[in-house]
Amino acid sequence: MTKEKAIWAELEKSAPQSVADFKAATEAMDAQNYNNAVEMFLKVLQQAPKFDAALRRLGGSLVDIGKTEEGFRYLRQAVAIRRSPENLISLAQSLAFSAGKEGTRIQKQEAYELFKEANRLAPDADILVLQTELALELDRSDDFRRLTGQLVANHPELLPTHYFNAILAANDEKWITAEEEIKVAQSLGLPPEVVQQFLDSGVHTRATVWHYVIYSLYLIGAWVIGLTALFLIGKLMSWKTLTSLEAANPNSPASASELTLRKFYRQLINFAGFYYYISLPVVIFLVIIVAASITYAFLMMGRIPIKLIAVLVIGGLVTIYSLVRSLFIKVDSADPGRCLKYEEAPGLWDLTRAMAATLNTRPVDEIRITPGTELCVYEKGTWRERSQDKAQRVMILGVGILNDFKQNAFRAVVAHEYGHFTHRDTAGGDVALRVNNDMMKFAHAMIVNGQATRWNVAFQFLRVYHFIFRRISHGATRLQEVLADRIAALNYGPLAFEEGLTHVVGKSVEFHHLAVKEIEDSVAVRRALQNLYELRVDQNSDLQQQIEKSLNRETSEDDTHPSPNDRFRLTRKITGANEMPATGMVWDWFNDREALTKEMTSLIQSEVRTA
Repeated sequence: MTKEKAIWAELEKSAPQSVADFKAATEAMDAQNYNNAVEMFLKVLQQAPKFDAALRRLGGSLVDIGKTEEGFRYLRQAVAIRRSPENLISLAQSLAFSAGKEGTRIQKQEAYELFKEANRLAPDADILVLQTELALELDRSDDFRRLTGQLVANHPELLPTHYFNAILAANDEKWITAEEEIKVAQSLGLPPEVVQQFLDSGVHTRATVWHYVIYSLYLIGAWVIGLTALFLIGKLMSWKTLTSLEAANPNSPASASELTLRKFYRQLINFAGFYYYISLPVVIFLVIIVAASITYAFLMMGRIPIKLIAVLVIGGLVTIYSLVRSLFIKVDSADPGRCLKYEEAPGLWDLTRAMAATLNTRPVDEIRITPGTELCVYEKGTWRERSQDKAQRVMILGVGILNDFKQNAFRAVVAHEYGHFTHRDTAGGDVALRVNNDMMKFAHAMIVNGQATRWNVAFQFLRVYHFIFRRISHGATRLQEVLADRIAALNYGPLAFEEGLTHVVGKSVEFHHLAVKEIEDSVAVRRALQNLYELRVDQNSDLQQQIEKSLNRETSEDDTHPSPNDRFRLTRKITGANEMPATGMVWDWFNDREALTKEMTSLIQSEVRTA
């Protein structure tokens, strides 16, 4: 009303008798009685021909009754007299949207410039909205972007702000933003049918796809963070283990911190095993995504390399099939070697039972003889039987280490193996074994099917996860080995343990050297193998260097056992031994050494012939 009074005051100065006619004409125009309004505005102009408000309203009324050219003429006169925002806006609106119909492109271009000038003179949200609308219609993309940005910054409460921002986002292929903005516009009053038409143009579909892409990226990011955390925790545990072992009392079977580490390692291995299985759906998803992304990229380029797409699809399907199948393939396992009867080595059996009593644990239920150089223990039975300490205990003894093995040293090494029983190391490990087996089955299937390649996401995952899981599980076994060493050294002396482990390492290298050489010679001349356990090694500096290397190697995070020298360094801190030294050789406990060594040689001969 203030503006209207100012207009009346201006007219009163030049034609006071026309003020009443001007008011009546304005009321007729507001009532959309444009014909009467035109007559009265003309009457006013007869008295005040340069009164721009009358010219403006006359021109607008003429345009509204369809007399556009005449109306434009009066509107231009008003602008020529005074380039006020009101005059500029009235002409612009009439040019762009005359008599309920859109103006021509040229008229809209002129209207755009008029709105631009009006907005510069008197910034106004309505003018900005109209200018933005024309920028969109005239394909002035830069202006449309700039003007929409101004609306977003200064007038977020307006419906057109969100409508235009939705269009801008769609043009920029920001589909999620476009969908969100059009829904905000709907909440502010945009008709549902307009919203639905916009969404049905492809915005909703693309937004949905991008939502899933973002969720997938978050999932993959969290998964990668989990892998990284597992690796870092494994590194921390390895460092903590080394620190604990160095600081622990060597004359105690296991300190409180070492027991805590063992417990935490068990939980970590269980979690890492669980993480492997929950990673498999992610890996399957990545395989699909990689193949689909490459295919989509070629489609966008306008090319479809049929052979490449076929390789990707087939490779992806084979990989997924191999992964799923690896979880259900059951690999039959057989105990190595054969059972050693009591009658064959009564002294050895008596030793294992006496040692069990000394170490306050159950004795082995079975001794199995093999042709190699193994010396280890394990338990077989159900999980319940192992957890309740009712499983069958087995010791594996390779004939290849028995030559020149002194009973005192042998007893200390067997005490180490009994240490695993004492600490219940053999009662668990199901998760680690299962995960390792499943990874190996998956890897074997991929190799057989030609999918073990650099570009295969599943194969790279397998490499990375096997590396992480190996580091964690091997860190746990290194701790177990050191604690078992301590049991051996505390009961039978650190010197006896050092002698025994040195013998096992040396004989393993020596027997492998002699056996390989004899097998190669026998194959070359096509003769039967000599008794591999009666062969004597000549002076061989290379062989001695290999033994020294095995004893003096540095412990790495990939080792299941610390290096012999590191183990000796720790056991040397132990003072005294609980048991008196034993005399004699290990072979003294066996009734028929020759028959046993010939039997083991025959087993190797059969394997050579089969190969």
